[in-house]
Amino acid sequence: MSNLSNTYDEILNSAEKLIVSGGYNGFSYADIAAVVGIRKASIHHHFPSKVDLVRTLVARYRANAETGLAEVESKFSDPLELLKTYAGFWAQCIEDASRPFCVCALLASELPSLPLEVAVEVRAYFQHLSGWLTSVIERGDQQGALVISCPSRVEAEAFMATVHGAMLSARAYGTPAVFDLILEPSLQRLRPR
Repeated sequence: MSNLSNTYDEILNSAEKLIVSGGYNGFSYADIAAVVGIRKASIHHHFPSKVDLVRTLVARYRANAETGLAEVESKFSDPLELLKTYAGFWAQCIEDASRPFCVCALLASELPSLPLEVAVEVRAYFQHLSGWLTSVIERGDQQGALVISCPSRVEAEAFMATVHGAMLSARAYGTPAVFDLILEPSLQRLRPR
């Protein structure tokens, strides 16, 4: 059973890397088979269609993100520190190329052409992230730990867009330092004076 589980995870990991490098339509089962070293029929055994594969990948990605955010919450109570830690995760991933781009952000750019089942999972990822950021910013505002200039939900959406935009810019320029350069003014603006 462990071998099947390893193959399942290897397929998902390979698909994630291929999506990050080329998008939803930028890979096929043949590409995954070549990377993992299995036949396409083996992939179909685990994931009958590409929709099943990517939907499962995004659901796993979202679950991992939810777990990660809960872990961050258990370590830090200061809202500004939570935001910095969330952004720092992406800064580190971009710096060491362990995860140069959020797979859901990349798929969101393709949303109009994604199958509905995949689009639903991508939206669920953003809804959860937005809800978490909103709650952090609301707490920060109530505690006086953050200074906000508009409703917390709007601040959360703006922060989320800044993080994802900074990822895109760092990727476009091929320079990880661009991420911090873009994000720092947003964090400064939220800091109490």
